[in-house]
Parts: sequence; structure tokens; C-alpha cells
Amino acid sequence: MENKSDTRESWIFYAFAVSVIALLGSLYFSEILKYTPCDICWYIRILMYPIVIILGIATVKKDYNAALYAAVFSGICIPVSLYLYMIQKIPTIAESVPACGTIPCTTQYINWLGFITIPFLALTAFIMIFISSIL
Repeated sequence: MENKSDTRESWIFYAFAVSVIALLGSLYFSEILKYTPCDICWYIRILMYPIVIILGIATVKKDYNAALYAAVFSGICIPVSLYLYMIQKIPTIAESVPACGTIPCTTQYINWLGFITIPFLALTAFIMIFISSIL
């Protein structure tokens, strides 16, 4: 049976791995596929990138208190990602949103299976990071 330290170490590493995948995914979409993010996506990125550093240091140093910081950052990003996803998928919300910079927030660069967009991927990552940070 695992002790409490091993379980916490696994959850911190899991959150770190998810944040690295999210970081690499955002860089892939913007730098390789040349998708220009909307303004709200930039705010999401601004909060995602420090999570990678925080959880990376926490994983190496086995500092489980750092999970609180990752939970706060991801907790802020969950409603922002959800809002951007709703802008893309709910027409009445999209109509009421003012212009969001040079790239409209309604732009869907990907639409896999009819519901998976970039904000959906971000939302999923933030939920996974938040839950694993809390655990």
C-alpha cells in the first residue's frame, strides 16, 4: 500500500505532466500551425505557463504546498476557458460578445468530433490540474 507521500508525489507529477502537455499543445498550435490566439486565449496562456514552472519545481523538490498555487491559477482559468468555449459554441452568447481584438473569439481553428476546440482542450487541462492539485 502506498503511503501518503507517494500518493501526493504521483498527483503532483500528474498535474505537472498535464501542464507540460498543455504548454506544448499551445505552442504547437501557435508556432507550428500558425494559429493566432484571440485576446482571451492570451490571458489563458499567461496563467498556464507559470503552472508548468510551479509544478515542475514542486515535483523536483517534493513541495506539496505548491499545489495550492497551481490550484489557484487553474481555478481562475477554468471559468475563463469555459466562457471562451461558450462563446464559440452557443450562438446567443457569441452574438452578445463585443469584438475581441484582431482575431474574433468565435474563431474555431479546430473542431474535432463537433465539440473539441482549443478552449475545450484548455478547460479539460485546467480541470485535470485543479483536481489533481487539490488531491
